[in-house]
Amino acid sequence: MKFKKIHIGKTVLGKELEAYANYVDDSYLYLIAGVHGDEPEGVFVLDNLFRWLQSIDLTTAVIVIPILNLDGYSAETRVNANKVDLNRNLPSTNWSAHYEQAKYNPGPKPLSEPENQMLADLLAKYTPHTIISFHSWKPMLNINSQAVTLASQIARFNNYPITQDIGYPTPGSLDSYATDKYGCAVLTYECPELSSGLSLEEIWLENEHGLKDIFLNYF
Repeated sequence: MKFKKIHIGKTVLGKELEAYANYVDDSYLYLIAGVHGDEPEGVFVLDNLFRWLQSIDLTTAVIVIPILNLDGYSAETRVNANKVDLNRNLPSTNWSAHYEQAKYNPGPKPLSEPENQMLADLLAKYTPHTIISFHSWKPMLNINSQAVTLASQIARFNNYPITQDIGYPTPGSLDSYATDKYGCAVLTYECPELSSGLSLEEIWLENEHGLKDIFLNYF
């Protein structure tokens, strides 16, 4: 698959946000990592998957955002440079200004952050049919109802539990926003953390076969 870089804008600190698309189509599979800057596990998994995608010949229309929160990733912080949690800042119907922990700060208003403004513009221009957003916490496949079959396909290989409830509210999340606005399948892909004792390479290896399989046999 041949990808071209899409120039979509800059982060709070002026870093160029990178996105890549393989070709123009009516709807896209989005692969996103680094929404939270302190989750290198998901970034590593997507990096390896992206490298593999560039080595094969498929016609699936894909957009890749390797690291959405570049400033937070550089600083190793969950939040961006404005101390906002990008996964609480999107203009979903359940957005809330209330938060009890600083790491969940939703910002002064929905879509206040340039990283999310760029993401929202990209989604509007290149309509998603599926979004896979790579995170790290407890190993699980957190889904909306449209992503059940997709998650089941992956779970055959990594045996991660599938859930539609992550266990706490996530107002202003990508899952909420994309479900509200686009009605597309959303999979929040929670990889194990390094604190589990696994290395980055081991985390990739336990997910490699399931992720490759969905491109070869699902999309």
